[in-house]
Amino acid sequence: MKFPPFFRPIFRRGSLLLALAGCVFLSGCWWNMDGHQSTMDPEGPVARTQLDLFYVTVWVTLVIFIFVGGVLAYATIKFRARTEADEHAEPPEQGHGNPFVEMGLIAGSVLALVIIAVPTLRAIWSTYDVAEADKANAYDITATGFQWWWKFEYPKEQTAPDKYGARSVVATANEMVIPAGRPVHIELRTMDVIHSFWVPKLAGKVDMMPNRGNRMWLEADHPGYYWGQCAQYCGDSHAVMRFRVIALSEKDFADWLANQKQNARTLTVPNEAKVEKPQVVFASWKTNQIGFSNDELEVSPLDAWRAKQFPEKDEDPALIAEGRKLFQAKTCAGCHNIRGHDGVGIAYPDLTHVGARTTIAGGLLENNTENLTRWITNPLAVKPGNKMWYEGYVKNNIKLTPDEISALVAYLQSLK
Repeated sequence: MKFPPFFRPIFRRGSLLLALAGCVFLSGCWWNMDGHQSTMDPEGPVARTQLDLFYVTVWVTLVIFIFVGGVLAYATIKFRARTEADEHAEPPEQGHGNPFVEMGLIAGSVLALVIIAVPTLRAIWSTYDVAEADKANAYDITATGFQWWWKFEYPKEQTAPDKYGARSVVATANEMVIPAGRPVHIELRTMDVIHSFWVPKLAGKVDMMPNRGNRMWLEADHPGYYWGQCAQYCGDSHAVMRFRVIALSEKDFADWLANQKQNARTLTVPNEAKVEKPQVVFASWKTNQIGFSNDELEVSPLDAWRAKQFPEKDEDPALIAEGRKLFQAKTCAGCHNIRGHDGVGIAYPDLTHVGARTTIAGGLLENNTENLTRWITNPLAVKPGNKMWYEGYVKNNIKLTPDEISALVAYLQSLK
């Protein structure tokens, strides 16, 4: 596009102002990149190594940008057309290049590639698996991706015998609890399509491939509550396939593990107890994105998780007992397992201690009465395409009344 001579200085100054404004705006974004899933705020050695590599690439490309941009700006200013005659002048005689300049550019490009390649290879080797010196101290976990939730197994930890005398490995869903300050070796598996395991503040993305084992490791510098996400498109509810990583001190982790090994809580119901059925307020449902805004939390996410490990103060044993009966009668036990109570399901989340988790629905909703009621009533509306709806509700023609939902919610929340 050709501008009249009068507008050219204005256009140049305007472009410069826009460029400066863009730099100021982007610099503000850069320094505020500290959200829950920000890779710019690492809290573990793997994430820190990957961020350092990112900065190496940024600085090398910045130098290239300044050099190329400077040469372009110099040539544009020095050889610009200053008069109307210059605009229509014949182009100067064209040469075939300068061998010294060309060889210099090739050497500079090779040097830039080497500067980036060396730390890249070192990072790949160091982040692929736990270092040999640390393997003896590494903790093992198996993570399995499903559409659309996560299963975490602790292969070296055995549960207490269930009511049939059988033992199994400790397993939980959507919340992976790890010891802080200790490397964690994770075997990655998938039961259906390709998923990708990603905890931005602790480690980068690693794919879970069908019929192929993969692995990674991570470590949390200190106790904390970290957000994870599936980073590979895997179907209808890929965007809401989330999980959490909770890093605890060695003592707190040992206490949590000891509780996870136990069978589900069983409350004693007094003979004279009557079932108190709370009123379900459907109109108040709303998505609760726990911890996505610190301004909305009265306590830290880690403190909220700790509070969930203890029984509720206003438990209703009679209502909980009715919920346990409904869990079996409504065929929930065909898909889910509650160790020590009922259930034979292994392809769906283990609910033995579901009341102690801060999230439900594959890490999407905060685990509270309102959201659990919403999830049980219509899981399809919360997470499109989920198998709980099609394989459970539709296939088994499950119908639930508000009172039955209240009982089921009370029962599940009691499982600490």
